[in-house]
Amino acid sequence: MTRNLKLTLEYEGTNYLGWQRQPQGLTIQEALETAVREITGETVQVIGASRTDAGVHARGQAANFATASPLPPERFRGALNALLPRDIAVLECVEVPESFNARFAAKGKLYEYTIWNQRVRPALQRDFCWHVRWETDLDRLQEASAMVVGEHDFSAFRSANSDIETTVRTMFRAEWRREGPRLLFQIEGNGFLYNMVRAVTGTLIDVGRGKISLDGFRRILESKDRALAGRTAPAQGLCLVRVDYDPLPSVTPQ
Repeated sequence: MTRNLKLTLEYEGTNYLGWQRQPQGLTIQEALETAVREITGETVQVIGASRTDAGVHARGQAANFATASPLPPERFRGALNALLPRDIAVLECVEVPESFNARFAAKGKLYEYTIWNQRVRPALQRDFCWHVRWETDLDRLQEASAMVVGEHDFSAFRSANSDIETTVRTMFRAEWRREGPRLLFQIEGNGFLYNMVRAVTGTLIDVGRGKISLDGFRRILESKDRALAGRTAPAQGLCLVRVDYDPLPSVTPQ
């Protein structure tokens, strides 16, 4: 009998070409599928809730896969963690209904972007932040971020490589806070376009620096024109914090 197992993962994306399996280098998906194959002998597809890019990190990525293995979820978690590289960890493994799909069942996602905002570049945090040496106004960042909350067409912040059908998304919140040299941007919504968070972040930093006015940011959002927006912020500052789902019914082990 086939079971469906849901994983909650954390990983450092520095050494990977992102989530999705690629022919030219190691990915998170490939590492997980290889570990499952070593445990069960099965060739499985591990479905991720978010196809994080190369260099992007996760504290709460969700994934699922089907297996005929009778190994209890807790033991499966331990076996995976024993085989996975040290920069990937399975935090939780639970059995879920066969119909559950980590990508399509997601109701919301929370991302956090970290900026190191002082003149001197960081050494220890270099793989986990974007170094922005210019003075950046927190109040302006907050004002501009409030404009993206709600339902909008985010075409102005979509990647040129994206072929998704609809560019309308709903943001539940978008907030900044400062912790010493760090500027932390959290954005939560029902879905995100490819590279959207990084494009929004890069444009907001131009607002915080005074390169783009608050009215200018609003016009960019309304324009639906990516050419008017700012740079795409570097991948290493981005982290997937959480993926939200409707409550899942419990599955009784067979």
